[in-house]
Amino acid sequence: MLERHVADLLLGCVVLLGASVQRLAGIGFALVAAPVLVLLLGPGQGVVLANCAAGAISAIGLAGTWRQVRLTAMLPLVVAAACTVPAGAWLAARMPEPELLAGVGALVTAAVVLVMAGARVRALRGVSGAIAAGATSGFMNSAAGVGGPAVSLYAVNAGWTAGEFVPNAQFYGVLVNTLSVSAKGVPRLTGTVWLLAAAGIAGGALIGRALADRVPERYARWAVLSLALAGGLTTLGKGLWEL
Repeated sequence: MLERHVADLLLGCVVLLGASVQRLAGIGFALVAAPVLVLLLGPGQGVVLANCAAGAISAIGLAGTWRQVRLTAMLPLVVAAACTVPAGAWLAARMPEPELLAGVGALVTAAVVLVMAGARVRALRGVSGAIAAGATSGFMNSAAGVGGPAVSLYAVNAGWTAGEFVPNAQFYGVLVNTLSVSAKGVPRLTGTVWLLAAAGIAGGALIGRALADRVPERYARWAVLSLALAGGLTTLGKGLWEL
């Protein structure tokens, strides 16, 4: 019983941390929280909870920035993501748990390394680049809960500033996570877990907003990516151990 309470408390803390960095940087919830949620709840429920929470914190952030969303630029990303979300949900539902754990860990780790490197890819420019990024993001978001890095790489290659990226990432996060949850269903969790997750989201939104004007973007970015890399490697290792 005590072990279950500790796990629930850890889940709430992880959601709080993920929500804080998401509110601060526009992305990051799933990168930071998804690996731990997967370890605590299993790949299926952990990824869907990550989708729910990431969508909720994105909606909170979007409430104050929706006028800055570039709808024309976001349309190809959203449409492409909508086409690949079902494929990610289908694959995740059929993979054995060890393989899915390893897959989530590998995707998170690879995505973090690419974002850290600031990869410049000619194919991720223009409308075709938006379609490629959206398709990749939709699949990864539905299968592993980590759709943000593909969009982040697109933004880097499109030359977006941080100020342009955050509201558009939040808009995209609301839509792609809604699509992912619709494809897989709401997670089956206890009332305590739902309450802790909701408290973590609300608290994280407040903390992230308070830190937004105090923490330099580059420090926040590297903190998020370092935590995400650690979580991705841990999840990958657990999945490989259980194969």
